Amino acid sequence: MGSDHPPESNEMKPDGRPFVIPCHDLTFAAPWRWLRLGWADVRRAPALSFLFGLIIVLISAAISWLAWSLGRFALLATLLSGFVYIAPLIGVGLYSVSRGLLAGQVPKLGDSFVIARRVAGHAGIFALIQLVIILIWSRSGMMLTAFVPVQTGDTRALVEFLLIGSAVGSIFAAITFAVTAFSLPMIADRDIDMVTACISSINAVLRNKWVLAEWAAIICLLTALGFATALIGLGLVMPWLAYATFHAYRDTIDASAWPIA
Repeated sequence: MGSDHPPESNEMKPDGRPFVIPCHDLTFAAPWRWLRLGWADVRRAPALSFLFGLIIVLISAAISWLAWSLGRFALLATLLSGFVYIAPLIGVGLYSVSRGLLAGQVPKLGDSFVIARRVAGHAGIFALIQLVIILIWSRSGMMLTAFVPVQTGDTRALVEFLLIGSAVGSIFAAITFAVTAFSLPMIADRDIDMVTACISSINAVLRNKWVLAEWAAIICLLTALGFATALIGLGLVMPWLAYATFHAYRDTIDASAWPIA
């Protein structure tokens, strides 16, 4: 274990379990293994993968249409009011497919609904955390516009604005990724509260920061390819990444002390 790793907490809850779920050290080959396992799940459950993929494409198309028709503020309102809550439930539904396949079962749509109903309360907490991050991120963008004004034709000011904006955006993107990397798969798989799952996800990312940075880059690249195909590619990319994410959680987090949900 490298010396740059943050120490794991030894504090215990009243039930004897640690506040932070232990994690494993990863190698740079891990993300590619997760992709292979995720693709195998796509091939083993093509019907469910297609159904969830179609839902994702339709929702993405609806949001894009709203953004084009009503403007970015309407898009933000749509995100805050609905999609931020719906997206975790879709993700949990996809995780249940990989979970069933790992258990040697034939995954069914009904199983996804059962898990989605069970974690609905957790998804609300997750959505609230995401909303707070989005609102602070949005406010920081407004402050940046106020403090770093850009006049027409001022190339230097424009470059400074883009560099500072990119740096600030990267910080919020990193926080979002750390919170979400493993928290939802944990909730779908184990009887864990959302706060413990989020803290444990952040801890695992910090302890494997470079490998998880590689994983984040892969996610961004595949997602960009999905958008580049007029959203149609998202129907394949998103289920594939969701399955791979579940395998990433199982490979990274040692939640064996928590009961299977």
